[in-house]
Amino acid sequence: MALLAAPALVQKAGATEVANPMQPSALWDDMRLAVIGTEAEPPVDPAVFDLDAPPRADNPALVPVHITQPPGAPAITALTLVVDGNPAPVAAEFTFGEALMPLDFEVRVRVDSYSDLRAIATLADGRKVMAGRFVKASGGCAAPAGKSMDEVRAAMGQMKFRQAEEAGRQVGTLMIRHPNFSGLQRDQVTLLTIPAEFIQVLEVKQGETPLFTMEAGISISEDPVFRFAHAPGEGPVTVHAQDTDGRVWDQSF
Repeated sequence: MALLAAPALVQKAGATEVANPMQPSALWDDMRLAVIGTEAEPPVDPAVFDLDAPPRADNPALVPVHITQPPGAPAITALTLVVDGNPAPVAAEFTFGEALMPLDFEVRVRVDSYSDLRAIATLADGRKVMAGRFVKASGGCAAPAGKSMDEVRAAMGQMKFRQAEEAGRQVGTLMIRHPNFSGLQRDQVTLLTIPAEFIQVLEVKQGETPLFTMEAGISISEDPVFRFAHAPGEGPVTVHAQDTDGRVWDQSF
């Protein structure tokens, strides 16, 4: 997965502003309490973290999301990724180990309609901070799978991992073969709706050191890719994945 560019910035009235900031969202107003447990709107603070996503997605089923922190920012212990306009808005809930701080993390999601895409971070002291972008995309949750059903079944659970060093940190890229069916797609041969079937739990460690975990819904893309920077550690990187049908895959790199 290619690295994302830094957020596009524009100058307005002498101030620097993000080119595609979040928009007022009645959908978010309705779901805020259920998602984060409070009616209070978390503040947006780029000094804590930022989220970048394309203003207009090239492929609504593969929208890249890049979450970053500046050096010295407070640690993020958990993060909820939300696509306001999706049928199941909570795309995933992540927890992060200390080795990933400051956060530099990428994932790809489905976006079903023009929508705010937001992340709500929980800090070590319990505070919540939010970041996001407004993304123009539609149809991502119902987009057909990129491969035939036979190809999907043959490759399901296969993983690839590569690691490189950047600025004194290890940068890992993990890819897992899985269709992550949303329950809104149709088999292109039978035209029948494909039941939802997706990776629900993901745990990544290096040795005994936890890197990150994910509890996901239908909005994570087909063949999900995760890119994450972390402090160098000892031991192999291990991956544990489980999908909604109870299949389990474990691999060590």
